[in-house]
Amino acid sequence: MAAGEDDGARAAKAGVRPVAPRSGASGRTESAAPTRRSRRRVSAGEAMRTAVEQLAELLGRLPESVSALRPVDDGWQADVEVVELERIPETTSVLASYRVTLDRDGELQSYARVRRYTRGQVDRPT
Repeated sequence: MAAGEDDGARAAKAGVRPVAPRSGASGRTESAAPTRRSRRRVSAGEAMRTAVEQLAELLGRLPESVSALRPVDDGWQADVEVVELERIPETTSVLASYRVTLDRDGELQSYARVRRYTRGQVDRPT
């Protein structure tokens, strides 16, 4: 992220809409995504968007990208990249890859950080 650039500017550049929690009639905070109870799995595009939005809400950081998305028996699994520590130059910033599991309705079921690395690090073939 460029110096002085906030999460909103980064969201606009990445094409991601930040999600603000909303209050229901009971006054408690609810998820911004409507709850769906359908038998059909949400689309891949919707799964990617909801994985990013829900992880951002939990971590308080705006994810950079979705590096993997795959259907699983009961929903979707996505790998989402997040900047955890911004440094100058950007190639030394620390990123993390989170594995996110969504149910068929697109609701987050679990997440786990599976890898940390510097932005300038390149994966080597095994």
